[in-house]
Amino acid sequence: METLGFDGQHRVAYGDEQIAFTLRRQTTRVVPRVAIHVEPDGRVQVDAPPSTPLADVLAAVRKRSRWISQHVAAAKARMAHVLPREYVSGESIHYLGKRYRLKVVVEPASAAEAKLRGAFVVVNVPRHDVNQIRACIDAWYRERAREVFATRLKVVSDPLRWVRQLPTFRLQFMTRQWGSCSPSGRLTLNPWLVAAPRDGIDYVLLHELCHLKHHNHSRSFYSTLTRHLPNWERVKERLDDQAELFLRR
Repeated sequence: METLGFDGQHRVAYGDEQIAFTLRRQTTRVVPRVAIHVEPDGRVQVDAPPSTPLADVLAAVRKRSRWISQHVAAAKARMAHVLPREYVSGESIHYLGKRYRLKVVVEPASAAEAKLRGAFVVVNVPRHDVNQIRACIDAWYRERAREVFATRLKVVSDPLRWVRQLPTFRLQFMTRQWGSCSPSGRLTLNPWLVAAPRDGIDYVLLHELCHLKHHNHSRSFYSTLTRHLPNWERVKERLDDQAELFLRR
């Protein structure tokens, strides 16, 4: 079974800037190189084999410091324009890449629920309670996600020879990632991913299914991902660009 070890927070200097990153060690499977990721919220994560000296990791980060700085700045710029939800009528709700409008209907005798009706996601509540409105929307996303993910998982996995049986998945709201794959092969998927276009959903599912074959971010992993989705980098970039909208609370 593969386990992941975290080697804490580190920093390298880039001009007047300090690049902070989290170093993650893969303790039972050796990856052949240092891999650097800038998450949609601007966090920097570095994966490295247990045997790689910290000095070599720092050197790899310094070598790509310009690229990291540019991507961190772009992520922070995107986040700066996103305001927290107020859960009032007129706000945008995204589903399968399309934008809908939230319509809050207060009826004292109504049950609390959310439904898609035309161009609106209509939330009925007995009183205007932000927590209840949020709970209704979250429940709606969870319901839609379970159905969409089950359908797309079958489609995406069909051409993959190493997937002999569809893996089980659970839903978990997350603010920093779309999904994960456990060493035992169980997928965890973010219900808010169902806000994204279908190609973004398929990319995340394929990414996690590739981890059933390569439970790391090695060169072999990316080779497998590219073989089955040659334009994955472009799809991922579009998904990351919209992450602040889809993950907005």
